[in-house]
Amino acid sequence: MIPAQTINDVIVILEDIIIQSKTDNNPLGYFAALYRKVTIKVKEGIENDFFDDGPRMEKLDVIFANRYLEAYFAYQEDKEITMSWTKAFTLSKMYWPIVLQHLLVGINAHINLDLGIAAAQISNTSTIEDLKGDFDKINDILSSLVNEVENDLAEIWPTLKKILKLTRKADDFLVDFSMKLARDGAWDFAVKMANTIDENIPELIKERDYKVAKKGNIIDAPGLVVKIILMIVRLGERGTVKDKINTLNL
Repeated sequence: MIPAQTINDVIVILEDIIIQSKTDNNPLGYFAALYRKVTIKVKEGIENDFFDDGPRMEKLDVIFANRYLEAYFAYQEDKEITMSWTKAFTLSKMYWPIVLQHLLVGINAHINLDLGIAAAQISNTSTIEDLKGDFDKINDILSSLVNEVENDLAEIWPTLKKILKLTRKADDFLVDFSMKLARDGAWDFAVKMANTIDENIPELIKERDYKVAKKGNIIDAPGLVVKIILMIVRLGERGTVKDKINTLNL
């Protein structure tokens, strides 16, 4: 894979992944479709001077996206990747995970591991705090998409939204795995990396990867009762994998 150089490159590569996923009926297209939406929103934010430093934000976005893209293409070639992405991609081989689980396990790997690494890579001990404002604005963008994603999921399985509303988790369910964890865990990790000497960084990433992969267990192995509920949801999901990708990609 040729790494993306611009945010437009990222969008084009994501579109290619979506097209291929629809051709192959591959659930990996779910996360790619969601990611494309987020990337387009970030691009619009850069163009509209939403961020304090647009060029820096594009650099962060590209470095961040390339971690996912490199993991995706390495997985296609059976190359070694992080434990976090291995867990996320392996889920695509299974029948029972619902669309929301596929999205959350991808968010877990990308936000909780990759975002902190990308933020640290464009910063150092003296500049990392300068990034905080724009870093938090990413959360605002993600938050703006929550209702849209919920509506997409309701198209796939209408009762899912009702269940989440009844349990008062409709908004928090996605938010907890994206904005809050991005703002807290990912930022703390970015600061820690920026203050770590270079030779210790690989071990730091390895330790973080292990912890993030374990968090993925909450998503793909949530316990017997929740698993049964999710199986019922899965049986009620509408359409083929291609249809679901199209719904998320609108």
